[in-house]
Amino acid sequence: MVFRKPPDGGWGWVIVVVSFFTQFLCYGSPLAVGVLYLEWLDAFGEGKGKTAWVGSLANGIGLLASPVCSICVSSFGARPVAIFSGFMVAGGLMMSSFAPNIYFLYISYGIVVGLGCGLLYTATVTITCHYFDKRRGLALGLISTGSSVGLFIYAALQRELIDLYGLDGCLLIVGALSLNILACGSLMRPLESSDSPPPEKMPVDQVPDQYFVYHEKEKTVEENISILEKGYIDEKCANNMPDYKQDSILNKNVLSSISVNEKDTYKKKVVEQTNFCKQLAKRKWQLYLNYWEETVVLFKNKVFSALFVAILLFDIGGFPPSLLMEDVARSANVNEDDYRVPLISIIGIMTAVGKLTLGILADFKWVNTLYLYVTTLLMTGVALFAIPFAKSYLTLAMLSGILGFLTGNWSIFPYVTTKTVGIEKLTHAYGILMFFAGLGNSLGPPIVGWFYDWTQEYDTAFYFSGFCVLLGGFLLLLAALPCWNACANQSSKLPPNTYSYKVASSA
Repeated sequence: MVFRKPPDGGWGWVIVVVSFFTQFLCYGSPLAVGVLYLEWLDAFGEGKGKTAWVGSLANGIGLLASPVCSICVSSFGARPVAIFSGFMVAGGLMMSSFAPNIYFLYISYGIVVGLGCGLLYTATVTITCHYFDKRRGLALGLISTGSSVGLFIYAALQRELIDLYGLDGCLLIVGALSLNILACGSLMRPLESSDSPPPEKMPVDQVPDQYFVYHEKEKTVEENISILEKGYIDEKCANNMPDYKQDSILNKNVLSSISVNEKDTYKKKVVEQTNFCKQLAKRKWQLYLNYWEETVVLFKNKVFSALFVAILLFDIGGFPPSLLMEDVARSANVNEDDYRVPLISIIGIMTAVGKLTLGILADFKWVNTLYLYVTTLLMTGVALFAIPFAKSYLTLAMLSGILGFLTGNWSIFPYVTTKTVGIEKLTHAYGILMFFAGLGNSLGPPIVGWFYDWTQEYDTAFYFSGFCVLLGGFLLLLAALPCWNACANQSSKLPPNTYSYKVASSA
């Protein structure tokens, strides 16, 4: 398939609009699951840790399955995957309205909806990157705000729907709204040349030498046929069976009915297919070996190793407030009459503001993106430590806004990854980091819920969350200190494929 040059406009802006609404529709309910979390606690009577698994799976399973999502989009295209995923999200939400217990929600809401969201995220990002080159950062920034706006609107919408139609009716209506993803997905026209002929399969004798892993000299077709015939004769001689004469007569009768040319053609095809399959298997095995070798090289980079620990600890500690803040307010006996705006809605709108603001700051040459990211981690840890001292709606709303703004550091995370490993290794490194981010999203809320089940209060839980985020921030700051570069300059030459982060470099 031959792709045209990205137009950086035209139909690309339609792609941006439909991708924005796709993320708005698919991530609105999972990110605002804190409203549903309260209802599930009352409906099923399970512990907070066990109930929190529903929302954590919905938000983490897509990141955990990011390699599978990428393979699906690469194999089938963004439009078919988006349409299929729209059915998954809508179906999962509607099935959740009939959930008899919390375990059913693990499958319907946690896995089905979460995996659908992961596929849609990959599809929207991929199709947007195909249509934009020079304005790719702007386009990706616009579509990424769709999830934050969805969190802001769906938090209030789901609460209103629950008051009017109950929990089951809310999930049915939200699932019906998600069917609009099908219309958005149908507009994701692939950027490809329609008049280009499909690629033909390359014969074995035309495969370049670099595709053959061991570069061993392949035998000709005639040599392989002679080997096959010799092996057949040796096998017959070794197996001195009583009915050897009968087999010989039968073979002669069968061979006499087949012409010599047909026998040679068949043997040549068998040998050609055997050679091709053997080389393909060798090539695939070598690709797997190269992947693991590159992964080992990445983890030899001290900044990258600290970065994966930081993103894991950040999601373990920083993600639970977006899921549990409503229950924190209820546990603090906040008067419901003081609720002007849901706390989760405040987190959502401030996340959108944070993404745009931090993204703009990262474009300034005098701003170091790694230090900026570390600053957001340390400030998030301090804000988490302050949650146990917030006993009113106003203070909880202020902390929700601060945490939402700092969560917008997702917009600069690709910048940090690029500066750490280089643009040529960005895809590989980013996939690994997103896996650990999904792991943190999946584990964070249940851990906080288990702390509450053990202590019957959230104070210890958020002290633990703040400690995790601060630890990740300090480890990343320690790994990025400029003194490491000075020590490296005084020591011997760095081994090949080893990277160091230059703190003084511009973002």
